[in-house]
Amino acid sequence: MKNEVVTQKQQEQGMQWLDVAYGQAIKGIGLGDTSVEKMAGDYLAKYSSAEEACKAMLKNQVKKCTSSGVITGFGGFTTLPFTLPLNVTSVLYMQMRMIACTAYLAGYSSSSDQTETLVLACLVGEPLTQVAKQAGVKLGTRVATNAIKKIPGRTLTKINQAIGCRFITKFGTKGIVNLGKAVPLIGAGVGGAFDYFGTRTIADRAYKAFFEGRW
Repeated sequence: MKNEVVTQKQQEQGMQWLDVAYGQAIKGIGLGDTSVEKMAGDYLAKYSSAEEACKAMLKNQVKKCTSSGVITGFGGFTTLPFTLPLNVTSVLYMQMRMIACTAYLAGYSSSSDQTETLVLACLVGEPLTQVAKQAGVKLGTRVATNAIKKIPGRTLTKINQAIGCRFITKFGTKGIVNLGKAVPLIGAGVGGAFDYFGTRTIADRAYKAFFEGRW
């Protein structure tokens, strides 16, 4: 939010939205969607390595995110402090599934709090090291997988608040008119070109993060 301070309550509301969305994404609620684990297993059955499976999955998901219509069935979102248009929510949902599947293929448990934090940091476009720094947590530029999986709950909470802040900041000037009310946010038109380049960037970021440790 330009020239505005994101309050702690707004950070928490942003993280609340993301948390519900993540839960929906890993279990799969779109037509024909399965759990992230099943999705990853389908790709692993077709390729000789997790790396090859992931690259194929990312390519397909970028294409799907660009060409698919809105996804219905986001029941849990009606209880949140604000809403996003279905087309925007659909894109974020598919991007979240793509990142979560990447994490699972790289050996992360999709149900762990640590993995959720990493997926969401990747989604909002903020390097983990930078998000952690904003939260007062110091991490090296290359973080070992085992170290990430052992990040304590208190530290995760701080990082999650920073992620929530980033989420609100990213979308705030484009439509979060009044946090606390269920209002439509962001313009209705999210074009295919925007979806493609945005999702492609996230796909590249996810692979580098989870497979190469470049956070």
